[in-house]
Amino acid sequence: MTQRSAHGDAALLGIALFKLVKAALLIALGVTALELIHQPDSLATLRHIVELLRFDPDNRLIHRAIASVSALDTRRLEELSVGTFVYAAVFLVEGGGLLLHKRWAEYLTTGVTASFVPFELYELARHPSLLKAAGIGVNVLIVVYLLRRLRHARAEA
Repeated sequence: MTQRSAHGDAALLGIALFKLVKAALLIALGVTALELIHQPDSLATLRHIVELLRFDPDNRLIHRAIASVSALDTRRLEELSVGTFVYAAVFLVEGGGLLLHKRWAEYLTTGVTASFVPFELYELARHPSLLKAAGIGVNVLIVVYLLRRLRHARAEA
């Protein structure tokens, strides 16, 4: 194995793991949304989850998240749950395909990741944050890396 292919395998593994972690987080969010539908006091449930995860309960972002989620009605929680499961499925397919070194997964990941960038940029312009900017940067790097990898594979073929 050449140094270039070892580096490429490590980068591909990193992207696959990144996608799988995002899928796991989205599944957790979707399950939490479903759980909140069946809870009479969603605010108390959210506070309990924050305690279980050992997040700082005085953090302003945690307060904002709890306020936003507890204000959602049953229909919105169902929509949130379905949406997160759909995105999680896409990330699972991308991550799994990349782990298996499938070329179609590289194309899929490139297309899906690139398609989110304009929406992420719009959201960043509306509500700037370093976290959003970092997320966009990571996604752009993933797209650029996969495009170069696909071009290289096509040139070798």
